[in-house]
Amino acid sequence: MPALPDDHVDDEYPDADADGAGFAPADDDVLAGATDFAAENTADASASPSAPSYWAVSRTPLTSLVFSLPLVLAYEGGVLWLGRGTPRNGADVWLRQLLDACGFGSYFLLPAVTIVGLLAWHHVEHDRWHFSPAVLLGMAGECVLWAVALVGIARLQQQLWPLEFQSIALWPLAAAAGPPAGLLEGALARIIGYCGAGLYEEVLFRLLLLPAVAWLLGRLGSGPIAAAAWAILITSTLFSLAHYVGPLGDTFELYSFSFRLAAGVFFSVVFLLRGFGIAAGTHAFYDLLVGLL
Repeated sequence: MPALPDDHVDDEYPDADADGAGFAPADDDVLAGATDFAAENTADASASPSAPSYWAVSRTPLTSLVFSLPLVLAYEGGVLWLGRGTPRNGADVWLRQLLDACGFGSYFLLPAVTIVGLLAWHHVEHDRWHFSPAVLLGMAGECVLWAVALVGIARLQQQLWPLEFQSIALWPLAAAAGPPAGLLEGALARIIGYCGAGLYEEVLFRLLLLPAVAWLLGRLGSGPIAAAAWAILITSTLFSLAHYVGPLGDTFELYSFSFRLAAGVFFSVVFLLRGFGIAAGTHAFYDLLVGLL
């Protein structure tokens, strides 16, 4: 049976959000109905204010930041371990090129901007400056479930797609970030690449582009629902096409393109409903399931 397609950009590429998952949230109307921030009432109505539910806390920018910090440390530290000259995740490359074009070439600026941006957005949203370790564990388990669901979508595509047009293998090229000295080093290099994909592809395509495109379409006269739907489709198409750009990009195939498009839509929905942290974690866990198991 053909190997599962991978949604990892291999040469150069990040993301956007909406009501609760990006640097610049989109119109409230665009995101209305996409999430539930209802708080649970305490047993005693006269006691302290109601505590937010897991579903609310897990999608706040602060919790998303804490949850995604291991991806930042694993990827940035791993790239330094492999050597800065090794191939990087495509979204990472493009974001750094954008910062360079703006005159900001510091090596650690991109992760710093990501962290500060999430903190600033949390402040703007007036969310509580509090998170629970138990919530982080729940988010990890939820990410695994979402990743398994995406694996199921990949399996379904294999069942429905004509066999002669299926890819034989789709391995993330960025995982081979240099000639590994041994089996362990090669596995670590792949893990580092998957962390980078989960982090910066979600930053570029979901955290940044998705709300920006939805906002632009709204300004051009699209209704809230139409703007959100078209923004998901447009950014998911760009996400899929990104895997074929650059010297390390894959050869274009309709089979892999269609799956990556579906994966982009999947991540967009997870992002809108569950926030940036779970979208990034789901992305990374999916790559790990496909690439290492």
